Order: sequence, then structure tokens, then C-alpha cells
Amino acid sequence: MNMTLLLFTMIAAVDEGVALTHGFDLFAAIQMALAIGSMAGGVFFVLAGALGVLRLPDFFTRLHAAGMTDTLGAELILLGLIIQSGFTILSAKFLMVAFFLFLTSPTATHAIAGAAHHMGIKPYLGKYKAPDPYEDMEDGA
Repeated sequence: MNMTLLLFTMIAAVDEGVALTHGFDLFAAIQMALAIGSMAGGVFFVLAGALGVLRLPDFFTRLHAAGMTDTLGAELILLGLIIQSGFTILSAKFLMVAFFLFLTSPTATHAIAGAAHHMGIKPYLGKYKAPDPYEDMEDGA
């Protein structure tokens, strides 16, 4: 029995809470692969948003990167959890959390951007130049 087959049967046994008999459950393997793929996509988007917050030049572009990618990343992670839990009450709870997050995250991002605009923060207009990491170093360093 190869390691992949053993890993999937162990995961399926833990997931179902019962010991598996002989054989391989193809549906459980597909379900687990979809769940892992969705969660991995969500983690990718969350990390891309974090990188955007670090690299973008001004408040509004950083807010856009954080708001868009965190919403999509969290939704994909919740979708993976829904797929993994199957048709249970837990998946209904995850679905309610996903719906609440789908409504509140863009609303909060919009409110933060409106408050920043109201406070007089101006967006950076013009050609973007990446910061030079050696600009502040002294000659002796």
C-alpha cells in the first residue's frame, strides 16, 4: 500500500470517526482533495494581500489589497472547511459565517476608506518609485 493511499484512508477514518474496512473510498479522497485545494488557494490569497500591504505605496492601495484578498482568502478557506465537514450542522454554521463575512468585510473596508478620505488623507497620484533600501545608510556602513 503506498503512502498516499495510506494517508487518505487515515484522514478519511479520522474524518468519519469510524475505522475503514478494506478498500479505498474515492469520494472521500476527492472531497479531501477539493477541501485542501480550496484552503491552499485561500492561504495563497491571504499571503498575497499581506505582501500587497507591505509593498504598495499609499494607504488606499494597501487597503484595497488587504480588503480584496482577505475577503476572498477567508471565503476560500471557509469553502474548504465546508467541503471537508460534509453535509452536517457544522457546514451550516460555516456557511453562516461565510455569509456574514461576505457582507461585513467589504462594508468595513468601505467605511475605513471613507473615514480616511474624510480625515483628509490623499491618495498617491503619480508614478510609483520603489523605495531604495540603501538610501538611509551612511557611507561607513
